[in-house]
Parts: sequence; structure tokens; C-alpha cells
Amino acid sequence: MNIEKDFLIPFTGLKNGKHSFDFKVDSSFFENYNYNDFNHINAEINVLFDKKINLFELHFTAKGIANVPCDVTNQDFDMPIESEIDLVVKFGDSFNDDHDEILIIPFTEHQLNVAQYIYEMIVLAIPQKRVHPGVKDGTLDSAALDYLGYVNEDEDEDEFGDLFDDEDEDIFNLIDDLDEEEDVEEEEENTNKDIDPRWAELKKLLTDK
Repeated sequence: MNIEKDFLIPFTGLKNGKHSFDFKVDSSFFENYNYNDFNHINAEINVLFDKKINLFELHFTAKGIANVPCDVTNQDFDMPIESEIDLVVKFGDSFNDDHDEILIIPFTEHQLNVAQYIYEMIVLAIPQKRVHPGVKDGTLDSAALDYLGYVNEDEDEDEFGDLFDDEDEDIFNLIDDLDEEEDVEEEEENTNKDIDPRWAELKKLLTDK
């Protein structure tokens, strides 16, 4: 799907001064960039376009919700997205977007495509580590958290922070180790139940000596 036409700002007929443009993006927008690092997303974008004699100044703001899986519990949750970036557009002989905050467009251009900047703004707003808010405030009922033995008794202290800074693989290895310990304890308990009481008494006498 070609999304370029939906994110164009025609500036030729605009008077000098500030102009506001609104856009909406959802999961289909990110399909154009092969980006699928969330379940779904909805966000509203505002672009404040300040047209000056020799250049344009743009201020982008984004607000929305991205549904993502928690990196600890794997439970999906809605994560608020808020971000903003600035862009200066100048005219030159050829197109140049090598600089993050400065865009050069040819003198012959009469409109500006802002899709790429909206995409980058939202992607950068999504953190690499995503933790369900219920993990930190202790309200999330999760088997993974029970295995980890995490209890947040003081909301002012992020007791989970140190644990989560380690590699995710270490966390799940810990869960596996706990499972193995429970299996061993269960086997020992079953073995003790199968011992004849008379042998137990004899073993006790030998130990007392």
C-alpha cells in the first residue's frame, strides 16, 4: 500500500507563518516499513509547520497506544506512546537527508512527505525493554513473577529493576532452576514415604551411636 499521498504537506500555496497538520497512524502504516515489534498501535500525530522565507521549521508530536508483550511475563499490555521531534527543511540543488534534524529538498519541490519522520519518531519512542506496569506495582497476577519471587513492598523502590537489567535468558534460566528444585524435593519426599518405618527406626539407632 502506498502511504505517501496520505502524509504530504503541500507548502507552495501556504502563507508565511505557522500551520497545523494532523495525521493518524495504525498498524497498517508500519507494514510499509516491515516493522512488527508490537501487536497493534494507534497514534495521533500533529505537525506544526512554520513557513519562513528561505526554510521551514517543523515540530512533530505523537500520542497514542501501542499494545506490546511484556518482556518478563509475556502478557500483552497497552503502553502509552508520547514523542516529539524537530526538523528544519532547507532548499538545495538535490535531495539530502543525511542529517537527522535537517532535510535538504530541491528548489523544484512543492510538497513535503513526512511519513518517514513520523515512523522514526514513534519507533524511537518504544523502549527496548517493555515491562507490564503491574510488575512494578505488584498488581499483576503472573506465574512467572511467582516463580521469580518478586514482591514490590515499596512503590518508591524499583526492586525489579536490578533483576530486569540482566539478560532475559538469565531470568528464564532461573525459572527452570526453580522447577528442577521442586522436582528434586518432590522425589525426596516420595522416597521418604516409601521407607519401611522399621528401617527408619533402625537407621535412627545407628545414627545415634
